Order: sequence, then structure tokens, then C-alpha cells
Amino acid sequence: MELIAVVKRDCPTCLLVEPVLGQLKARAPLALYCQDDPAFPESLGGALDDRMLERSWRLGVEIVPTLIRLEDGEEVARTVGWDRAEWERVSGAAGLGPGLTSFQPGCGSKTVEPGMPERLALRFGDLHLAARPIEVADDDDPIEVAYDRGWTDGLPIVPPTDLRIARMLGGTRRKPDEVIGLIPPNLQPLTVEKAAINAVMAGCRPDYLPVVIAAVEAALMPEFAMHGLLCTLYFSGPLIIVNGPIAKRIGMNWGGNALGQGNRANASIGRALQLIVRNVGGGIPGEIDRAVLGNPGKYSFCFAEDETDPGWTPLAVARGFPPGSNTVTLFHADGVTGFADQAARTPDDLARSLAMGLWGVTHPKVAGWGGAVLVLSPDHYEIFRAAGWGRTDIELALKAALRRPGRDMVTGLGGVAVGVAPERAEDTIDKFHAETFLLVRAGGRGGLMSAIIGGWTGQRNPAAVRPVTKEIAL
Repeated sequence: MELIAVVKRDCPTCLLVEPVLGQLKARAPLALYCQDDPAFPESLGGALDDRMLERSWRLGVEIVPTLIRLEDGEEVARTVGWDRAEWERVSGAAGLGPGLTSFQPGCGSKTVEPGMPERLALRFGDLHLAARPIEVADDDDPIEVAYDRGWTDGLPIVPPTDLRIARMLGGTRRKPDEVIGLIPPNLQPLTVEKAAINAVMAGCRPDYLPVVIAAVEAALMPEFAMHGLLCTLYFSGPLIIVNGPIAKRIGMNWGGNALGQGNRANASIGRALQLIVRNVGGGIPGEIDRAVLGNPGKYSFCFAEDETDPGWTPLAVARGFPPGSNTVTLFHADGVTGFADQAARTPDDLARSLAMGLWGVTHPKVAGWGGAVLVLSPDHYEIFRAAGWGRTDIELALKAALRRPGRDMVTGLGGVAVGVAPERAEDTIDKFHAETFLLVRAGGRGGLMSAIIGGWTGQRNPAAVRPVTKEIAL
């Protein structure tokens, strides 16, 4: 039998058990390690030096004092803090600590101090970063180095140090070397580690990383056509809509200014996806990204749906996922168009009014070329809710209002050349394909206004290009 004890001087309980350690050392082989001062305990001639914390790390020590019994080199028993009965059980020795209190809790090990688990995992553990390190001279600014190397979206990034990457990887159970997929346009492999690096650069917290990974996985689904979206001349880029309890847990915004600035989770998750496309896939503006104008959402476009009303069917549920699922939905989004209707007071009136705004997506005389996301604000939603309308009722009313006779849209009508072919004059035409129209709730109270987010013209073929939803693996 062999005993191992791990202590630190800066721990009242470790000071308390000093005489007990002396009792044990007199009875059996005892390997005594100290995390902060190898001169302690002086009465025993000091301890083995574990100020680098390697032994504590390899033993999995989280509380001191820790007492461990080994048999034939294998751990068979352990206790933490001071509990006379437990120490006697682990050591097999009776009569320990006469005159001492029978119980006193221990202190936190130095291995669990902030930032230390990641440092020790890098130093002694199985966390080996594969990405090539970039040396930065002492008098160089890492942020300027990132600009010079083309790693940014035009805004400063957080330098991805080993420690920051290790902390980010702590947000997922997935292995750093796992390949998530091939990122277009260059079809370069994205590992979990590389996703974590870009999440660091974007300003994410570790608990955002599962959402970032799910967003990447969704973007790589063939029906999202990410490569085509990158190459388009149109305005569009990926929009991320988050559903499920994770949105609240990581502090996402679905309320006031949900489509704007100010929320770290919203901003950095959307930005991380864009940086991955740029830094791993090579989707660089002016090169493969040939957008004529683009839109500010190509920095970052991400928000959560408001699920606070139990009577509302969340987007993820409407798209076939069980209630309570954590998901991301990706849409090929243009910019935000504001819509205000301060006069409508019945659900039918409001649906018709919203449809008039939605007809402006792409062009008022063009149908089926681009989808849309309608972000319904709380005050507009209240008009529907007060009348007993839920998601299905609203969607059906909008679908009916988003139909027009072809004769109102034919080319040349009103002196506007764009439009449908004259032979479709007698047809009834839907503005959107059903697969490319999404209804979402978000926003703050105080105004009868909602938001319309138009979609990429590539959605004119929904069999090949359509929004996608992916469950977030925690």
C-alpha cells in the first residue's frame, strides 16, 4: 500500500491536518506533494515540489487536502478535505487526529483556479493544438498583424492565443482534430480547433461554440448552397436564427434591437461563421465574393426567436423539430427593410398590410425569385394573438394575401419592363415559394412595426436552394 497526499500552505484545512500527515508517514509510505511551498509542512521536513502542478493535474486533484491510497500502483480509494472517518477508511489507520474536529471542508486546488485547467491541459494533458503558431515580435501589435495577414473582416479581432483557444475548446465535447466539413469556396477542411480559433477571433465565449459549429454544419448542407451564396453578385449572406433553451442560457437577444448591435452572443456567433468562411474557405470580398453591394449583415447576422409566449409555435417546431430543441436555422439574407403599420387593428387587415410590404422583396413585379423572413414584433403579434391567431393562421392569411393575378404583374405594365410573361396574365401567382418564406417573432415593445428580410435570388429553385435547420449538439 502507498499513500499520496496533496496539500498547499494557503489552506487552513491543510494546516489543520499537518499532525495527521505525520501520523500517516510514521505508519506507511507517504508521498506528500505541496502546490505552493515545498517547505510545508516544516514538521515533516517539507514536501515534494508540485508548484508546476503536474502531479496534481495527473492525479485529478480539485480540492486540497486530497488523500489517495494506491494498491500495486492503482488508485483504490480517495478522500478530500478533512473527515476523520474517511481518512481512517482510506489509510486503514485508526486514531487519526486526536483532539482535532472530526470534519472540516477543504480548499480549492490551485489546478482549478481561473484559466489554470486550460494551461495545464496544454502543458501536461492531451490537448495538442495542430494549428501552426504565428510568432509575433514583442514590439508588434497582434491585431495589426492580423490585419496585415488578411484574417479580419475589417474590424479588429481577438488574438487567438493558445490559452484562449484551449478555453474555447472547453465549450464542446468534440475532439479538436475532428473535421466538421469542407469550407467553400476552396473546400478546405475545418476542424473543431480551427472553428474555435475563429470563434476566439470573433469574440465568442466558450459556451457559444456549439452554436457556431451547428451554424457551420447547417451552412455545409447541400441544399443551403453556401458556395453559390458566396459567389453571388446579389446582396445576400447567411442569417442565423437560434431556437431553444440555449438562446437564453448563453444570453442571446430576441427583444429590443434584436437585429442590431449590442449583444455579444448575437454579434460574435454570426461573425464567427463569416470569419470561418473567410479564413478557412477563402471567401474574400473582391475575389470569390463578387457582391455588387453586399449588406452589413455580412459582418454578422444572428438573433434568437422570441419563445416567451407558450402559445406560439417556434420556428424550429414548425420546421419539424421537437419542442425544446436547440437549433439553428440558416437563411440566405439580404438587409433589413423596416415595415410600419400603425393603423391596422384586426388580424385580416394587418396580414394584408404586411403582404404589401413583402411584395417589395426583390421587386414588386417579381415573384418566386427570392424568399423572405418576416420578423413579427410583439406589438404587431399582439393584434394576431388577441384574435386567437397562431402561427398557422398568420401564415395562411399571408399566403392568401401574397397572391396576385398575373395581369397585374405582366412585363411592361405601368411602364416597367420587369414582370412576368404575358402568357401568365390569367394565372394566379404566389410571391414566394412556401419553402423560402419564414415567420419569426422577435423585437421589443413600443411600436407597431416589424421587419422584412429579403432573400437571395438563388432561392428561385427551392429544390436546390432553401433555408436549412440543424440541431445544436451540446
